Amino acid sequence: DVQPPEEPLQAEEWKRLRENFQSPEIFEEVMLNSMIRCKSHVDVAKSLLTYVAKSDGDIGYNLLIKYLALCVQQQKTSEICDVYDIMKMRFKTLESSAYNLLIRGLSNSDKWRMALTLLEDVKKVMTPSRTSYESCIKVAGRHQEMNLACELYHDMLAKDLVPTLDVLQAFFDFSRGTKDAELKKELFGILLYLRDNQIYPHRTFMQSIKLWFESIPGESWRGHLTNIKPSGLCPVCHRQLEDSNLTEEEYHFLKERITTDVIHGRDTFRKTSPQ
Repeated sequence: DVQPPEEPLQAEEWKRLRENFQSPEIFEEVMLNSMIRCKSHVDVAKSLLTYVAKSDGDIGYNLLIKYLALCVQQQKTSEICDVYDIMKMRFKTLESSAYNLLIRGLSNSDKWRMALTLLEDVKKVMTPSRTSYESCIKVAGRHQEMNLACELYHDMLAKDLVPTLDVLQAFFDFSRGTKDAELKKELFGILLYLRDNQIYPHRTFMQSIKLWFESIPGESWRGHLTNIKPSGLCPVCHRQLEDSNLTEEEYHFLKERITTDVIHGRDTFRKTSPQ
């Protein structure tokens, strides 16, 4: 393993480090990976790239991607934009992972609208990843552009991309107190999506749903945490809950999976935690 320097180095210093490294041909990649892991200051990485540009006359795609990852990690918007400009000039298209990084980095900055524009550009050359869509959905929601968030959500579903619970929760978090009937319809649509696919929200998502219902103006919803009895009767509202509608074959398969993966499985804690 290699430890990155704490301060930017001169070209000669980088050269010496590279010569003393056991595999000089991969020195820069290993060093940048280490900088990402150690959360090094971007100026240290810049000094390494300056050395590479001077000695090789060019900076390769892989090194630019790793430098971009470091900039995104530290939310260095100006540097993210610089890397994007360089990449646009040098490469006709980028890999999905590069677009993911750019969109994530821009969406967490004051240049968040650039992330939305970039997503539209990506659509012209490939299907954007779920990660890119969700970064844009969250930033639209964070800035209360809920119509746009819903539009992106439907676009994502139309491309057969399965949303994470994280982005579905964001809709409820950003829609508290809404009077918009269309938005309420969208949120009920998400609840139906969860129900129809037998997807069970984790505790924080459940809390978001509860708070959203309680925030609806003019309505008096109250959510309660409770335990369901084997009878399927809710102890709070005394209504019969829907059956899971498992066939006998599905039930036995599920029982077998739980027995092997959870009860006899080695990683019991991880498999039984709320997450």
